[in-house]
Amino acid sequence: MQVFITGGTGLIGSAVVRELLDNGHSVLALARSDSSEAVLREAGAATVRGGLVDLDVLRTGAAKSDGVIHLAFSNDFSSPEALAAGIAEEGAALRTLGDELVGSDRPLVTVSGTPWVPGRTSTEADPLPTDGPVGGRSRSVMATLDLASRGVRSAAVRMPRTVHNQGDGGFAGLLTQIARQTGVSGYPGDGTQRWPAVHALDAAVLFRRVLENAPAGTAWHAVDDEGDAVRDIAAVIGRRLGLPVESVPEATYGPLGPIFATDQPSSSAHTRQALNWHPQHPSLLEDLENID
Repeated sequence: MQVFITGGTGLIGSAVVRELLDNGHSVLALARSDSSEAVLREAGAATVRGGLVDLDVLRTGAAKSDGVIHLAFSNDFSSPEALAAGIAEEGAALRTLGDELVGSDRPLVTVSGTPWVPGRTSTEADPLPTDGPVGGRSRSVMATLDLASRGVRSAAVRMPRTVHNQGDGGFAGLLTQIARQTGVSGYPGDGTQRWPAVHALDAAVLFRRVLENAPAGTAWHAVDDEGDAVRDIAAVIGRRLGLPVESVPEATYGPLGPIFATDQPSSSAHTRQALNWHPQHPSLLEDLENID
């Protein structure tokens, strides 16, 4: 099928584009800049120019395609206001894509984070939390899944806090960036809180399988490591960078601080069984050994 994709040059998106092309699909990708367009065309994708704010471009891309994978996000976590603006932008884009696909039975695959459930590992059956700094993203995902009743084969792939490749990406990647800037490999609290993780290349396989086979209105977990203690993640980062490892204030992480401090292990048992998905690439702690 021809697949319209947003966010096709990101860590996850570039892996998804390659996975789709390598498995017989064609890709029409949203490109915000000349450099993004060049990267996408080099990979073998066709492109349309625009960003998430260009709703007419999104409609056209969806109308031309047999399915849609949405991965783009502003990734501006510099302030609560910037984060809220990015969430609102994404919500409008998802509504536009969904409206274009109503009644078509074509797939619309979006992305969210795995939920956290106090005291236990979360599963695909758990609802997304709608409070907190990223609660608006959850509401947009839930509205997208509700399109199943309007003839859209909508689905959500829930991503863990760290999606990694060659030691970079996700929340662990942010820990590395902050460690380089501050000279300390830090973690909030006592560091026993756990973050799930997945390699980007394994996540890409799941996105393809969800696009091809997932029933309407379903959610799936792209989780390999169910939960690594954050202080263990910070320890590898500190060792690789030659920096001290210690607890730092939650405020170090800005609007993401409360999320960084939350224990949030997650399971993918149902996803693995139902979609025959079996991660093959290095775990997070193994992959962090690529930091230099």
